[in-house]
Amino acid sequence: MSGFRTLFYKELLRFWKVAFQTVLAPVITALLYLTIFGHALRGHVQVYPGVEYTSFLIPGLVMMSVLQNAFANSSSSLIQSKITGNLVFVLLPPLSHYEMFGAYVLAAVARGLAVGFGVFIVTIWFVPVSFSAPLYIILFAIFGAAILGTLGLIAGIWADKFDQLAAFQNFLIMPLTFLSGVFYSTHTLPPVWREVSRLNPFFYMIDGFRYGFFGMSDINPLASLAIVAGFFVVLAVVAMRMLASGYKLRH
Repeated sequence: MSGFRTLFYKELLRFWKVAFQTVLAPVITALLYLTIFGHALRGHVQVYPGVEYTSFLIPGLVMMSVLQNAFANSSSSLIQSKITGNLVFVLLPPLSHYEMFGAYVLAAVARGLAVGFGVFIVTIWFVPVSFSAPLYIILFAIFGAAILGTLGLIAGIWADKFDQLAAFQNFLIMPLTFLSGVFYSTHTLPPVWREVSRLNPFFYMIDGFRYGFFGMSDINPLASLAIVAGFFVVLAVVAMRMLASGYKLRH
């Protein structure tokens, strides 16, 4: 497993060496979201009974930061390696596709959780947040980061240039994230849009994560956990198949 450890360490250093950009900047962005939306929508958006809107917003912003930064870590690493040509130094050693998958995704999880924790530490100064089911917070944070890290890996393998990766992020990741219930509860939507929201896998990550704080959610958290875990398994199989075949990596 020395190859796995080395690649994992390299991916950790890659984002930690520029932590001002990869960790601190997303934290500041989330703080701006909280300041603007918390001030503008407080008292205008109906959420869970007895839950202030600013408190409701914090878990959504934390999870959104986790997801976006986990995706950014693995996708940007692969596309940069492909464009600069240093991917050959990853492909030449006798690394199995399992080791490559584990190193890239775990590093993405580490960055996502680091940013999410930073956002949480900064935002809780605005309003106290309770912990109703801490285990759900941990599980959904890890699964969410792993899913987006895997999606980033798939996007990085598929894309041949930064424009394609940006399209993947702007037309898929960003819309799914913003329409997942970060800034609102889906039970306030009209029935048709409420059902449409159920087709968004990101919704289950946000909803289950928020349940860990308030003990309330739009759907059963166990059902959300099962859907999220199943989604991760499917994406992991696809990503490892792409790595094993060398799709757009060796050919």
